[in-house]
Order: sequence, then C-alpha cells, then structure tokens
Amino acid sequence: RAYGGEPMKIVIPGGTGQIGTCLARSFSAQGHEVVVLSRSLHAAPWQVAVWDGQTLGAWVSALENADAVINLAGRSINCRYTWKNRWQILESRIRSVRVLGEAIRHLKTPPKVWLQAGAATIYAHRLDEANDEISGVMGGFENPCPETWRFGVDVARAWEGEFALLHLPHTRKVVLRTSLVMNPDRGSVFDYLLGLVRLGLGGTVGSGQQYVSWMHESDYTRALQFLIENETLEGPFNMASPHPLPNADFMAQLRRSWGINIGLPVYEWMLEIGAFLMRTESELVLKSRRVAPKRLLDSGFVFQFPDWNMAADDL
Repeated sequence: RAYGGEPMKIVIPGGTGQIGTCLARSFSAQGHEVVVLSRSLHAAPWQVAVWDGQTLGAWVSALENADAVINLAGRSINCRYTWKNRWQILESRIRSVRVLGEAIRHLKTPPKVWLQAGAATIYAHRLDEANDEISGVMGGFENPCPETWRFGVDVARAWEGEFALLHLPHTRKVVLRTSLVMNPDRGSVFDYLLGLVRLGLGGTVGSGQQYVSWMHESDYTRALQFLIENETLEGPFNMASPHPLPNADFMAQLRRSWGINIGLPVYEWMLEIGAFLMRTESELVLKSRRVAPKRLLDSGFVFQFPDWNMAADDL
C-alpha cells in the first residue's frame, strides 16, 4: 500500500509554513496524496482540511488509512518572547500533539508512522563538539545561559515530552530535531540571509564563532521519506547536514556563492537593537547549534548536499 512504490497518503498538520510547503510540494510532485491541516481553508495544489489544533472535528477522518502524519503545528518562534507569545508557542505545540494522539487512538486504521517536529535548540550551546542523538548534551544548563535560550530548550523538551507520553501501539513514532531548513522560497531563512548579502550586510554576526546547523530542503524531504519507508526507525533524529560550520564561515560562503566580497559585520549590540525593532529574538542567531545527524548516517541515509558550499551554490 505505501512502501512498495505505490502512492502514499501523507497528512501534514500545520503544513502551511515554509517547511510544510516544501514537504507538500515535494510529496505531491511524486504522486503521493497530501492533506494539509490548516486553521483556514485556502486554495492549494493539494488537499486542505480545516482544524484548530486543539479539538477533535471532521478533520480526523483525513487520518484514517494514512501512511504517515507529519506534525509541524506550532506558533512561530520568530517573535519577541513576551509572556503572551511564550504561552502561545508552548500551548500550540502541546495541544496539537495531544489532540492528534487522541484522534489516532480512535481510528480504525491509524497512520503507520507519526513524524513529530522538534527543534535542534534542545541541545546545549557549544563550540567544541557536535551534539548527536546519543551523546549530545541537553541545553539549559550552560554558564552563562540567557533566559531566552533556556525558554527555547524548555519548549523543545516539553514538546518531546508530550509526544513520548502517547501510547500508540500501531503507529511508529519519530521525533525530528530540526535545524535551519534552507530553501529559496520568498520569506524563508535563506531568502532573508541572501537579502542581507545582496545589500552588503551579510557579514559575520556577533563573534562569528557560534555554529550554524542547516539542511538543504531536498535532503530534508528525502530524509523524511527515508524515515517513513524504513519501518524499524523510531525515536529522535537530528535533521541537519553532517557539516555545520561557524557563522563567520557560513556567511562568507554565502557571499562567495552570490559573487560578492563585502559583508558588513553585525555586532552583538547591533543585533539586539535590530531584533527588538524586528520583533524577534537574538537567540535565533547567537546560540551555537552544532548538531550531527548520527542516526540518519548510521541508518544509511546519503546526503545530496552535505557541505554548505554545495548547498549555497545550488540554492
């Protein structure tokens, strides 16, 4: 039905964002049936069903006989961490996991696998070694550890914790500890960074020593299909290329790929002011996310774009 070359049915709650659109576009182009669960009905090249991410409704029927559910639901973290935004960030993630678990428990034919979004920010800020799924150091205990960094770790832990509580004997569970997924769509992280480079502002951010973990959109979608098709794989997987690199090198390569040599640096004090004016948090670029995809590599997954120079040139 699903893994012998036949089309799959894939349901993507919260699939209207950048990553969800990449996945829906890729799986749909391969001939798979894609259903996106969204808070509003809108036109799309794939099916869209309405849900609120909190309560059961007609959308539950979309999960029946699904081969995979990929839950990406959750309020964007690209905002100021006010108390209201913090509550929405946490609650939107916890409630979506909870209601999906409740829905799946009542299905006659539940999804074979549930891939649950997580975050690479669950790991500690470090410059020495990469965090993998086996020996990685959990974050929140670094010294110093800014309060906004600790909040990100707490959300990631609570997210995974809620998912771990679910007992679904007929549905395999996978956690996606996702780094920055790079694609050239308008409004994406890559689009924003390249925009800075075009303006001559794409220099080193902060000290430039903090590591950037990333993944090309092609590898991300291929990795998810790999996880869906390999029925023995479960638990946490780091969704990142094998070669993270310091911010200074990351931005230098992006400038080379675009064909420009000049990039004005952004000092930490400038970043704090800019983050405040743009209603976001400096944690998103100052925390070192040095992540290694050990379990993907050990399972036999082969990256098309393991190095940033290859990925940046392609994007």
